[in-house]
Amino acid sequence: MPEQAKITSIDAIEAFRSNLIVYIGKARPTLDEVAVEVMRVRNWLQNDQRIHWDGQIKRWTKALETAKQELFSATIANLRETTSAEIMAVRRAERGLDDAQTKLRILKKWDRDFESHVATLVKQLEKMQSLLTNDLPVATAYLAETVKILNAYADVGQPLQGGNP
Repeated sequence: MPEQAKITSIDAIEAFRSNLIVYIGKARPTLDEVAVEVMRVRNWLQNDQRIHWDGQIKRWTKALETAKQELFSATIANLRETTSAEIMAVRRAERGLDDAQTKLRILKKWDRDFESHVATLVKQLEKMQSLLTNDLPVATAYLAETVKILNAYADVGQPLQGGNP
């Protein structure tokens, strides 16, 4: 003869199901926020920062050309001695251009490395989203059905009230 089921608390299963529903409700928006944040950072690297540092390079290149032209004009004219301000302007523009080029190189490296660093985490995120969207709702329905079946089973074992057979 098969063993009897020894269910001590159907309410515990129902409580677990309720907690699972709450968890799904809280986890979905959180995972959506994480996915949006990953996309935002990717966009920031690939677009916003790229445009910014390309613009900085153009700005510093133009400033360097202007400073060199002014220094060259002063040297050729021989009307006056080149001033330290003109020399400092050339050096400042060279430093600014070098800094912008360095930051653009770093940005390009970050952009290349971003995908490799984030790819495994994004895959885990997608698996978790799939679990929350597909598997856990099925599990909550299964638990509801289990509670229904166990309640029916428990009712079968109860004697009828009122003395009627």
